[in-house]
Amino acid sequence: MAHPKRRHSSTRRDKRRTHDALTAKTISVDATTGEIHLRHRAHVSEGNLYYRGKLVAENYQKA
Repeated sequence: MAHPKRRHSSTRRDKRRTHDALTAKTISVDATTGEIHLRHRAHVSEGNLYYRGKLVAENYQKA
């Protein structure tokens, strides 16, 4: 297993970790149904499946 020959500085370590922050999920309100859902995802409202404000499937049930 590889081991560093010399110690990496804390600055170098922190520069690598700058991209590790988590971001909050973006939510949206559907104009048709008024449901809150994740963006770019289909969502179920009253048994029907909607995507981009359009009805995709009626009486939808997860398989």
